[in-house]
Amino acid sequence: MMMNAIQEYITYLHDVKKTSYNTEISYKRDLKNAAAYLEEQRVSSFESATETNLYSYMLYLEREKKSAATVSRSIASLRSFYQYLLREHKIDKDPSEHLKAPRVEKKVPEILTIDEADRLLAQPDRKKNKGLRDRAMLQLLYCTGIRVSELVHMKMEDVNLDLGYITCRENSRERIIPMTQGTRIILDEYLESARDSLLKGKESEYLFCNCSGGEMSRQGFWKVLKVYAQDAGIKKDITPHTMRHSFAAHQLQKGTDIHSVQRMLGHAGVTTMQMYKDLAK
Repeated sequence: MMMNAIQEYITYLHDVKKTSYNTEISYKRDLKNAAAYLEEQRVSSFESATETNLYSYMLYLEREKKSAATVSRSIASLRSFYQYLLREHKIDKDPSEHLKAPRVEKKVPEILTIDEADRLLAQPDRKKNKGLRDRAMLQLLYCTGIRVSELVHMKMEDVNLDLGYITCRENSRERIIPMTQGTRIILDEYLESARDSLLKGKESEYLFCNCSGGEMSRQGFWKVLKVYAQDAGIKKDITPHTMRHSFAAHQLQKGTDIHSVQRMLGHAGVTTMQMYKDLAK
């Protein structure tokens, strides 16, 4: 019963609010975790959950040593969900109304130096098909600032090598991001020399594939990135988002207009852009 309510809400977010795939996944995960706890407490539906039940869930998360950011996000997910139930007249009172999120200290993200970025990009062996693919993925991520989810879900039709840009699509929204000449050369080399071999005779609409010819996953790319960072002697804890942070800071260092960087990143708010500006100093 609770899973049906969650799915209806996710459908609403997708169809009406036009939320991103990652946002929908996050809400769904948070609400499923809450549902599992409530069921253990013999609460049969979200509609019958009380303010006390939700407070108990918050205490449970804290006992489980969940971070303040995780607890805060869980509260935000529940509040949004219960506001939806209220608007749909499925409840008369919002039991999440008085939940208070813990204070979350915003950490300044770690970025690569330009030298570290260059060393990282130099690691893949371009004499091998996998190396060509990996260099193209690293290059595209670092030189355009796209999210890793956008990278692994990018389709062939989203790439225009002749005019030198890629298109990132999210529901009804899309943004155009220019590529550097170096990125175009690397991507063209991958498409000409490696992609067909990696696909092993399979057809795919996606730009990148794994070594079995299947769709590349975020987890798969994360592992690839970790190996190359280690090979490059980079001691920082690098994630795919580190590349996005580094792109923004390095673009601002080069003097790129802050509004242009903001448009390329997509959804980056004023506070985030100020943070990148500070990192670029």
